[in-house]
Amino acid sequence: MKVLIVEDEQPAVRKLVRLLEEVDPAIVIIGVLSSVEQVVNWFSVNTPPDLVFMDIQLEDGISFEVFDLLEIKIPVIFTTAYDEYALKAFKVNSVDYLLKPVGLEELKKAVDKFNAIHRLNMGYTRLEAIIKELYPVRKERFMVKIGEHYRSVPVSAIRCFYIAERSTFIFDDTGKNHPVDYSLDKIGQLVDPALFFRVNRNFIIAYNSIGDIINYSSNRLKIILYGWDKKENILVSRERVALFKAWIDR
Repeated sequence: MKVLIVEDEQPAVRKLVRLLEEVDPAIVIIGVLSSVEQVVNWFSVNTPPDLVFMDIQLEDGISFEVFDLLEIKIPVIFTTAYDEYALKAFKVNSVDYLLKPVGLEELKKAVDKFNAIHRLNMGYTRLEAIIKELYPVRKERFMVKIGEHYRSVPVSAIRCFYIAERSTFIFDDTGKNHPVDYSLDKIGQLVDPALFFRVNRNFIIAYNSIGDIINYSSNRLKIILYGWDKKENILVSRERVALFKAWIDR
């Protein structure tokens, strides 16, 4: 655990460091600051720690001023000789509020409380990642530029996405082509795989736009899309034919 200490009294710093070593020898003190100005400057150039121990009365003001100047989302354990700031402390990112002189037992309880909250947050983070993987957000429309104007093309109106001249395009149900600022790989992640299939490196086609499927040379398939009048054939690559057939037959 990486810890930052904000305290303007050196005896208090030394005592806190000693107690933290007793609570958990794995704790690493990455810095000791003594003023609001130092804290603001430190956070502007350093990676945030896991936890901050912060005195309230600093040499140039009240530590709450830091939260008015910066958006700090990491947990804070306040240490102070005054109890009148307790309510205000819990309106920011306070894990606990320890009155000086800080004792070993109460410090251990505060660190244990932080660890419990940290484990819970990590659990939520992992759960959120799993949910996003299982139920990813699918786009409902794509914004395109037409001259000096912008408009939105609903996914239901898209017949295919394709690559031409190193750019990605939408081919819509009006027969128009629109460049989009997404790679084909990214589009494959954004659209519903039940409705769209990547047939080869250059094409992702919509199920409801398939007019015909024809056997083609080298064990490939040729796709006839409604309205597609370009010279380039839309072919299902040999290695994706089995997957394509399963997709069609689902």
